[in-house]
Amino acid sequence: MALYAYRGRSGGALVSGEIEADDRPTAVAQLRARGVVATAVQERPAKITTVKKISGKVKDKDLAIYTRQFSTMVDAGLPIAQCLAILSEQSDSKALRDVTGKIAREVEGGATLAESFRKYPKVFNDLFTNMLQVGESGGVLDVVLQRLSGYIEKAAKLKGKVKGAMVYPITIISVALLVIVFMMIFVIPTFAKMFQGLGAELPLPTKIVMFISEFTQRYVLLMIGVGAGIVYGIKRYYNTDQGSNVIDAFLLKVPVLGMLIRKVAVARFTRTLGTLISSGVPILEGLLITARSAGNRVVERTVMQARTAVTSGRTLSEPLKGSTVFPPMVVHMISVGENTGALDQMLSKIADFYDDEVDTAVTALTSLLEPIMIVFLGVVVGGLVVAMYLPIFRLVTLMK
Repeated sequence: MALYAYRGRSGGALVSGEIEADDRPTAVAQLRARGVVATAVQERPAKITTVKKISGKVKDKDLAIYTRQFSTMVDAGLPIAQCLAILSEQSDSKALRDVTGKIAREVEGGATLAESFRKYPKVFNDLFTNMLQVGESGGVLDVVLQRLSGYIEKAAKLKGKVKGAMVYPITIISVALLVIVFMMIFVIPTFAKMFQGLGAELPLPTKIVMFISEFTQRYVLLMIGVGAGIVYGIKRYYNTDQGSNVIDAFLLKVPVLGMLIRKVAVARFTRTLGTLISSGVPILEGLLITARSAGNRVVERTVMQARTAVTSGRTLSEPLKGSTVFPPMVVHMISVGENTGALDQMLSKIADFYDDEVDTAVTALTSLLEPIMIVFLGVVVGGLVVAMYLPIFRLVTLMK
């Protein structure tokens, strides 16, 4: 709908103002119905919602605390503007303090809460602002904020589990690479000089290690550049539609890791959609927000297909049955929730169950990676050491 500024007469008095309508004739008809004879009706340019830039990144933990404090103050009966003013002073995050100060001024100027928060999408996502809008319009802002803070805390916990599972192997591989590069550049050349003075034929493993060492010394910067180029290329490819679809589909098929990604996706989907529905967000809008926050293109495509099916009058569980992402148990529980009218509660139960499943999967992944990393380090570093000592062992044998 467009906004029209008008001037006219009502009961002999001059009046002016603004009215929303689909087009100019509709605006004139609406004014006539109000008893206003319009003398001028002109469309006003649409208000452009500016997206504000912020400095710094907001952590999930800070956002969860912020939301819970906001909920507590609203529940205590403090005015919204005062709540925002307090939050802008006491939050641990500088970015949150800056943003909240600006939002407080906008709210004092007459803007709605959801409209003000929506101007900062890098801090407050669609889920956050849509739930605020529902809470604000329904008069249950404190309840919605309480649910939102619980959601953010559980989502942050889930993300922390996955990150924790990745820290160990990444750390081990990084340390191993640094040790190998150090040995190739500083340790192996010392042995190479010593072996050259012997003038004897070197074993094949020693020759291979010395060749790799010489190659590393000459082209170490080129190797780093190629490695960085490969990483950059994969990131650029992932940012394309085709790349993200291919890589996300591949990750779901990787043994152990794929199962973990699938369980995380199910937990995130059910938690997000359950929170939105229980707060009063329409299911179509909830599915759209859930798809955007899926974090995996395969899951996003599946959710969007389900949304299309729901739009045409089908149930949510029907299109999920043929999905490779959602297990039969999940689909069945969603179907039961739809039939009993307790879909939000059923989604929350599924999310709690899969949170525990993610714990189990992370433990299994860590248990599997630990011996693999130990064997990897033992083979690589031990192989280098043995290759360098083989000529010495042979020399000792010849001396006997």
